[in-house]
Amino acid sequence: EVQLVESGGGLVQVGESLRLSCATSGFTFVDYAVAWFRQAPGKEREGVSCITSSDTSGYYADSVKGRFNISSGNAKSTVYLQMNSLKPEDTAVYYCAADLIYPSCTYFLEPDFGQWEHWGKGTLVTVTS
Repeated sequence: EVQLVESGGGLVQVGESLRLSCATSGFTFVDYAVAWFRQAPGKEREGVSCITSSDTSGYYADSVKGRFNISSGNAKSTVYLQMNSLKPEDTAVYYCAADLIYPSCTYFLEPDFGQWEHWGKGTLVTVTS
């Protein structure tokens, strides 16, 4: 029932911006956590940013802190990732994922994705130099 659909990826040059969207549906829970992950070619998947329904301040990987911003829409059915000052190393497939059981961002940077029970199919971001 839970569906996550990413959009907004594309081809941009260094220094430009993109805004990714994660449209959610089928949520029947009061609390949730939604995180953005990315996987670059030949690399492991890594956490990028995370937000919860109870704490909307946002959490970020060091590599994107100060450049990326996570937010939720007014209806809280869409989570956004505003990406500014893009670098070639940001090139990756970006995924959003949801945790409705233990909705926490505490461990989203850890290389253990079992917490995240719902995933989108990803959207490709390519940054050229």
